[in-house]
Amino acid sequence: MKSTDLISIHDLGREEVLEILSLSSRIKREPQAYGDVLSRKTLAMIFEKPSLRTRVSFEAGMTQLGGHAIYLGPADISMGKRESVADIARTLSGMADGIMARTFSHQAIIELARHATIPVINGLSDHLHPCQALADFLTIHEVFGRCEGIKVAYVGDGNNVAHSLMYAGAKLGARVSVATPAAYAPDPTVVENARRDAAGTGAVIETSHDIRSAVTEADVVYTDTWASMGQEAEHDERVAVFRPYQVNAAVLGHARKGAIFMHCLPAHRGEEVTEDVFESRASVVFQQAANRLHAQKAVLVLLMAARSVQTEHPKADRT
Repeated sequence: MKSTDLISIHDLGREEVLEILSLSSRIKREPQAYGDVLSRKTLAMIFEKPSLRTRVSFEAGMTQLGGHAIYLGPADISMGKRESVADIARTLSGMADGIMARTFSHQAIIELARHATIPVINGLSDHLHPCQALADFLTIHEVFGRCEGIKVAYVGDGNNVAHSLMYAGAKLGARVSVATPAAYAPDPTVVENARRDAAGTGAVIETSHDIRSAVTEADVVYTDTWASMGQEAEHDERVAVFRPYQVNAAVLGHARKGAIFMHCLPAHRGEEVTEDVFESRASVVFQQAANRLHAQKAVLVLLMAARSVQTEHPKADRT
């Protein structure tokens, strides 16, 4: 893997994405073969947001790879307030072998990577969620045996998950169809970047406000919560706008026979998805959640296994 960080799937080459997914599958099949790959390695985990899947998957992943993870919550680090992002990055670079950060600001992730001399992994920002998308396409490959040509219909908020699904789908030759209310469309720059990546892989990136068009003949129907962390004050307003984008049995009925339902969790049953769909045979949400562990272990191995704590500044010219 040529990349020194995982900030955005858009930054990766197609072969790097395929390498991550291939290694994810091998680690999942033979976890014991990788039990000491990160022996004596330490991952510093910065959390500005509460977390279940991200924290447990990274912490368990480091333990299972023979390493150690340190949780740094809001009370431990207040990035940009108690201490600058640059100083945090440089301090951790002298003590740890990698940094994973789950932040509000995407710029904070970029700043960490710019000033750190060790790998930085985007565990989630308000703009992107690359680790989630990698686990998602690992799941899609497990179910269908391929990613190329698979139609993924994402409906709801054009948020960080939608952005990373488009980036991953573009690299892997999938057809990603995103349907959102007009005021909640994905970032146009992300759409443009994804379409540019798609031109080289045969992928198709579509955006619209028509849920039925997006879901028709889809292999995967995907949604996310309508009000993410930090948007709680907008909850009632968002529910009123997003109600026509609920994934229910009628919506799922427009997808292909054998289509699966995906959700990055946590889910609000009765809002973005109905109980019957969430608990249906089509639902792979917990397979998807478990795959966070395997996909992230692959990222950790590829970024950290061959690298040690550095004192130089090889990423100083990063933009």
